Amino acid sequence: MQRSAYRVEAELIGTDEIPPLKETFDQLQSCGETFIGFFEQGELAGALSYEQSGGVVDIHRLIVDPRHFRKGIARKLLERLEKGVSDVEEFIVSTGADNQPAVTLYKKHGFKPAGETIVGGGIRLAHFTKPKRA
Repeated sequence: MQRSAYRVEAELIGTDEIPPLKETFDQLQSCGETFIGFFEQGELAGALSYEQSGGVVDIHRLIVDPRHFRKGIARKLLERLEKGVSDVEEFIVSTGADNQPAVTLYKKHGFKPAGETIVGGGIRLAHFTKPKRA
């Protein structure tokens, strides 16, 4: 599922130099991130991974199987994360700046732009932040 989801992003941003596209199963399994899955009729349809350090939750992956796009799965995963973590002051996330569906999702979900950087292969990353709701 990760590869098929990130292939879509690769097409949107114009490069296949996205690290998760090259990640092996063993690397994924030992990444140290906490995962939340979304299942539809017993099938994994989406996943979110994050790491929490102090009061900051850093979202590393938000992926949806392309066969399940436009069903609100990414939104539900973000909502589940927000409700499921404690002692949080801020959520942060980055995505390809040209990945307009992801940028739109994060903005609709209350994330605010927090700058851009350019990483390996000339990929522009857009960074977002969101304070924890009281």
